[in-house]
Amino acid sequence: MRPPALSQTLRDRQREETREQILRAVGRQLEAGPLEDLGFSEIAKDAKVGERTVYRYFPTKEALLGAFWAWMQTQAVAPPERPKPARSLPRIREAINSPRDAQRPMRILVATDAWEPQVNGVVRTLTRVVAELHAMGHSVEVISPDQFKTFPLPTYAEIKVAIGVYEPVQERFKAFEPEAIHIATEGPIGLAARRICVEWKLPFTTSYHTRFPEYVSARLPLPLAAGYAYMKWFHKPSGRLMVATPTMRDELAGHGFRNISSWSRGVDTETFHPRGPDDPDIFANLAKPIFLYVGRVAVEKNIEAFLSIDLPGAKVVVGPGPQLEDLKIKYPQAVFTGSKSGEDLAAAFNSADVFVFPSLTDTFGLVILEAMASGTPVAAYPAPGPIDIIPNSGAGKLAASATEGLREACLEALTCDRKQVRAFAEKFSWRACAEDFVRNLQPYPEPEKTRFWRRLRRLARVRRRRPEAALG
Repeated sequence: MRPPALSQTLRDRQREETREQILRAVGRQLEAGPLEDLGFSEIAKDAKVGERTVYRYFPTKEALLGAFWAWMQTQAVAPPERPKPARSLPRIREAINSPRDAQRPMRILVATDAWEPQVNGVVRTLTRVVAELHAMGHSVEVISPDQFKTFPLPTYAEIKVAIGVYEPVQERFKAFEPEAIHIATEGPIGLAARRICVEWKLPFTTSYHTRFPEYVSARLPLPLAAGYAYMKWFHKPSGRLMVATPTMRDELAGHGFRNISSWSRGVDTETFHPRGPDDPDIFANLAKPIFLYVGRVAVEKNIEAFLSIDLPGAKVVVGPGPQLEDLKIKYPQAVFTGSKSGEDLAAAFNSADVFVFPSLTDTFGLVILEAMASGTPVAAYPAPGPIDIIPNSGAGKLAASATEGLREACLEALTCDRKQVRAFAEKFSWRACAEDFVRNLQPYPEPEKTRFWRRLRRLARVRRRRPEAALG
């Protein structure tokens, strides 16, 4: 008779194996067809288990997809089976930190889970920086979700999560042979790129675009400490962690992050400009003054702090998001326009009297600069981003605290000189942002870089010849 402890261990192992069978079957089903066609009966058949077994492990489709997302992360960060020797690592680190020619064109690989058609500050920053890098003579390879099979992020369908990325990302590394690697986000693509860099001993940099722990805590019953533990783990091997503001740098340093460097932001002062005499006022039919919010309509953006305060005139919300329908019902007096882009978005900015930025979870808030470039003053809480941009700028007003005084800041912002607001925004450029980015990169030094990629190509040729030799 087996001891009780041994029987329990075997049962636990069997449960874990069954659970993994189901999750692997989900991956195969998502590779074969759209998410809408994903059914429990097909998954059960693929996993060779009963349909009731699938329901017992995952009672709902949302629970199944959430578990699949978490399982993918564990697969992406699993330790390598055969760790590579790190004999040359100290010498490589020394070479990375030595003086170099920042103007020399490089092959730069950017791995990101945020890319078009998503519309947010992260995507706008990355796409503009990549365009500037090309103009500066660099070769840039972007690995992004639009190149993979994806499924909508549970609770946030606008964000697409890439699946089955590790091996394709590895092949992209081999094909491009990057000199410098930047991992912009902490999702599946970022995790796969991080794993490859750690396994292959490749230097890389990362950036901190979103206050991820606060973002998750606003959506799920998880403590901030858990989010910061994950983020510290993710960014620890990075040669440099790029952040947009001094406040964000100090905050992360207080949480134990290291190797933090500044990375400025820019604004397109041609697209976003003050309203001219021949430009339409798209809010002409609304009561004045116009208080505007632009961005994702989601709980972490703290939009209700804006919509709930008593202000004269009209409140306008521009943007999509999971909270949109709920807020439309709760605040029927506000105007919700949905998404805008290009000239329509620029017109929204320059037709408003005050831009309101209630978020407490952003690291910068690119829309702040876009509003200022349009000549529209900004009212915001003293959070990272606004607290680094607005004081002494003449381009906006800050609330008294992170919970009080937004109404007063909105009314005070009406007194700002719109010409002075525009002049302040003109100090920011995308070329300066891209130059900051290049200075922060950690390129793989010569001659180690050449030797590494040569060895990898030789190994690939040997592996391709082995099956041919076996057939002969």
